[in-house]
Amino acid sequence: MISVEEALEHILRHFKPLEPEEVEILEALDRVLAEDVYSDVDIPPFANSAMDGYAVRAADTAGAGRENPVTLRVVADVAAGHVTEARVEPGTTIRIMTGAPLPEGADAVIRVEDTGDWARSHRERGREPATQVEIYHAAEPGEHVRPAGEDIRQGELVLPKGTLIRAQEIGVLASLGRSTVSVIRRPRVAILATGDELLTIDEPVRPGKIRNSNEYSNAALVQRYGGIPIRLGIARDSVEDLTAKINEGLAQRVDLFLTSAGVSVGDYDVVKDVLNAEGEMHFWQVRMKPGKPLAFGLIRGVPLIGLPGNPVSSMVSFEQFVRPAMLVMEGKTRLAKPTVEAILEEDVTNSGRRHFVRVIVERREGQYYARTTGGQGSGVLTSMVKANGLAIIPEGVELVKAGERVAVQMLDWPENVEI
Repeated sequence: MISVEEALEHILRHFKPLEPEEVEILEALDRVLAEDVYSDVDIPPFANSAMDGYAVRAADTAGAGRENPVTLRVVADVAAGHVTEARVEPGTTIRIMTGAPLPEGADAVIRVEDTGDWARSHRERGREPATQVEIYHAAEPGEHVRPAGEDIRQGELVLPKGTLIRAQEIGVLASLGRSTVSVIRRPRVAILATGDELLTIDEPVRPGKIRNSNEYSNAALVQRYGGIPIRLGIARDSVEDLTAKINEGLAQRVDLFLTSAGVSVGDYDVVKDVLNAEGEMHFWQVRMKPGKPLAFGLIRGVPLIGLPGNPVSSMVSFEQFVRPAMLVMEGKTRLAKPTVEAILEEDVTNSGRRHFVRVIVERREGQYYARTTGGQGSGVLTSMVKANGLAIIPEGVELVKAGERVAVQMLDWPENVEI
């Protein structure tokens, strides 16, 4: 039986980033860029106004103020999306809207709030624009002007290969005119539940039978972490059925194979026999609770992780081992889950293995506090529903008392927990 760290290190040695694929930019969200993206244009492509107001020659506004306004003649209007052939000559101005191109001759913009048009616009809405305007502010050249290339210069490396694409990166790609982009493809993950006791979710419960929840929780986790779940359903406890299901999954060109159940001490030997016969298994147990039975090996070259059958054990093991393996395949480099230090609000006993305790974390007065979700049985799936974190009790520690501090892996960040 090996440690959590040894198991993870061994597993990750068998994974690397997958090959790239070209996708539409919205399909690239939360994926890793597989190419360097350069700009072939300046953004913005032209100098434009950052405010509604008046385009002016800064020199014409020298000395202007509320007590001694400068009066300029208004020769044109220009709105965003339009251009004007009029020029700003000495003593003139052009009324301009936010985003509109800066007219020829202008080198600054006066906000409408700093002009006599501000009060007039509120008193006389709907009337024709004034032919002259009082300026109450002395502008500096470039004031309230967004110069061409302020954001991005032509030829600039904008998004380097390896960038994790968020909504803001998608916005940049759109501004560059990129409708598609090359990203690391999503891993295809086969999901197979095993056991004669399992029912499909729409079957009525019968004596000795339980519904197949692991297939769905594991598929949801695969989706959550960026993969494509390939659901294979249930394999019964026979060499023929299990072998057929493994062949079915491998035929779909999967990058990772997940099984659940059949790998713990005392289970029927059929799962272990088939996995040993079809591939090369490396280990079967990890010093952790829940999740001690965990198998890893290669099935015809495809990595296989055999998760425990108990639903909590399966989910906790997925977070520790499957999630980081998937992230490596996706080209991501931040593999660890967010972790905080929290004060336990109750005693927690331990069997000596690394214990992942389901807890509810809250932040009060600048400090994190954690309390258990109640019963910690590996079959109590609702303990995962209630939990937003996993408190980590180290190996060899038999008791952590209330008031002591523990590391907590955060499963999510609810509204009552501040990062």
